[in-house]
Amino acid sequence: MSSSHTTTDHDTIRRWAEERDGHPARVEGTGEGGVLRIDFGPEEENLQKISWDDFFRVFEDSDLAFLYQDKTQDGSTSRFNKFVSRDTAD
Repeated sequence: MSSSHTTTDHDTIRRWAEERDGHPARVEGTGEGGVLRIDFGPEEENLQKISWDDFFRVFEDSDLAFLYQDKTQDGSTSRFNKFVSRDTAD
């Protein structure tokens, strides 16, 4: 059975993304900080690659938590992730 986890730890988020060849991105045209995404490629036209510093600035300013899964139900590496409000993560 697969399970999900929630974290606000920057090192955990970065390590999880990089282990899956993901990089930080934001959806273009979504305002000041933008809507955050982990982009696994191929690059999507509406996603803009950003630095980890910018990514975590928006992450903290938006009071987000990272919901993620390590393995799928069959044991494969999972890319499932979602950004949620820290209020709903507790």
